[in-house]
Amino acid sequence: MSADTDADTGVSLAVSTVIFALRPDPATGLITLWLPLVKRIREPHEGKWALPGGPLTADDDLATSAGRTLERTTSLAPKYLEQLYAFGAVHRSPGQERVVSIVYWALVQSDEAARARDGQNVAWFAADDLPALAFDHNAIVEYALWRLRNKMEYSRISHAFLGETFTLAQLREVYEAVLRRPVDPANFRRQMASSKSIVATGRQLTGTRHRPPRLYRYNNAVQLADLGPLADH
Repeated sequence: MSADTDADTGVSLAVSTVIFALRPDPATGLITLWLPLVKRIREPHEGKWALPGGPLTADDDLATSAGRTLERTTSLAPKYLEQLYAFGAVHRSPGQERVVSIVYWALVQSDEAARARDGQNVAWFAADDLPALAFDHNAIVEYALWRLRNKMEYSRISHAFLGETFTLAQLREVYEAVLRRPVDPANFRRQMASSKSIVATGRQLTGTRHRPPRLYRYNNAVQLADLGPLADH
């Protein structure tokens, strides 16, 4: 959370990032949302887990700073990186001058997440079952989850978790993991078809035991998939 301080205002600026990935839950095997955290090695909050972040320097723009911090702390270079919000409560950084954090959020695919650094000071946690984090980072993650789940209902953001092609089951699995509720397969298929947000590639997924499922891709001609609320029955 330490950051460069504006001598005139006494306010420090920092950049932090919430990174979401889909990973299997070790206990249940179900695909759920996870995020990497870094352990703080200095006060304040030494020993607590926190979001990857760092100071905003005079030479970096915001996105560059967020990307560099992620690569340094987690070895991740997400393709989807979007500015989330600014968090600047007066006393959010105890013992320091006021710190305002510009927070980004990133979505990574499973193969990208598998390459992330994972060690003594970096570890993955279930996004909905976090310990008490440093500063106001629990509130930041809660806001990022709310934003992600709302965007899932009307946008193509699920694409960030998938490759260029995918099956309907894989796409539905993303929705179920993010929204944390079951989605009826038949209803989901109908809604996807009516939205015209995805199109069949004419190819099938190989290497399966049963009938090979069709592969789809997003329809680039459709900017938003106006799906409406997905059924949970």
